[in-house]
Amino acid sequence: MKNKIWLLAIVALTAFACRTPLQVAQVQPQKNTSITSEITENQNFVSVIAPYKAELEKKMNSKISYTSVDLNKSGDNSNLGNLLADFTYEGAEEWGEKNDIEVDAAVINIGGIRSTIGAGDILTKHVFEVMPFENEVVIVKMKGSDLRGLFQYYLETQKNNPVSHLYIETENGKINQALIDGENVEDDKVYYIATSDYLALGGDNMKFFSKGELISTGIKLRDLFLEYFKKNPEVKANKDIRLNFKGKN
Repeated sequence: MKNKIWLLAIVALTAFACRTPLQVAQVQPQKNTSITSEITENQNFVSVIAPYKAELEKKMNSKISYTSVDLNKSGDNSNLGNLLADFTYEGAEEWGEKNDIEVDAAVINIGGIRSTIGAGDILTKHVFEVMPFENEVVIVKMKGSDLRGLFQYYLETQKNNPVSHLYIETENGKINQALIDGENVEDDKVYYIATSDYLALGGDNMKFFSKGELISTGIKLRDLFLEYFKKNPEVKANKDIRLNFKGKN
């Protein structure tokens, strides 16, 4: 414990290395205090935060939608993954219509979905549990020839990162079909793909996005999901096949 305290003291001194040297009068290690049931709450502090806590709990426990089935993230075409990818596409499409941009498809990452939602009422807190990050919706402008890197990514990784308005079919190390909105990709055509800023900047090894032009929407993914759950009093599980990795182990 003493070594840790000395290390913290050294780090603190290093942070001020470029400033006027300070004279250390005394460094005295303190005993570690464990938080246990023996430590009583500070009632003054509890009374101060009580109204804020009550307001937050009321907001977090408010019903925003309903699902008759469990929404999970398992499998290559999970119902929760497909649903959130569709929400991403719809939100980006709505933003694009106001900014003369026609969004073609959406891609999100399964790792960014941090929880599942059980059958029954969907509460605000469930969306915060599903998406605890402050990621932003980004639209990437890409030529079809560069967009082929996206399909190659799925061929090589066979990862279940959810998509919307895309169909990718692979078999025996080859791409059988690579469709956007049911149509083949044209190399000279410009496409607009909605995703998160994390993926647009190369997260989850999606380096193909670096060939495109990033367009910021200013929309937080979590805010978008909250909005679209509220728009749908009862969400329906999306069971369509979008990622079809034939022969996948």
